[in-house]
Amino acid sequence: MARRYQFTMSESQRRKRFFSEEFKRRKVEELEQKLVKISEICREYEVSDTAVYEWINKYSRMKQKKERMVLESDSDTRKLHAMKERIKELERIIGRKQLLIDFQSKVIELAEEEYKIDIKKKFGEAPYSGTGITGKNTE
Repeated sequence: MARRYQFTMSESQRRKRFFSEEFKRRKVEELEQKLVKISEICREYEVSDTAVYEWINKYSRMKQKKERMVLESDSDTRKLHAMKERIKELERIIGRKQLLIDFQSKVIELAEEEYKIDIKKKFGEAPYSGTGITGKNTE
């Protein structure tokens, strides 16, 4: 989603401006070297991000080499790092829960052997029907 910046120049003033090809190439080179961010160029020179992306498309060396330049904002990087940390935390929790389940299963198995009773539920059997009394008076 593109960010829109609050420009101090009017739209008609911005339309009258002209950036030289050399200027655009220099800014694209700075972007490729990660010396500057697109948002900084937009803010500094009061140009839209769409225009900067057009410059990248036209003047990027990577495009000429048919390589892809990945532009990633710091916030995306932080979000990705936070998500990876969250995944690690959830994997640790799942590991602990699995150990608990394994421990409980072993305890149940040992208890069944010791007391000679079936503690686990048998899922294939029909449920107990009770006494058959429905509570209705059939006299």
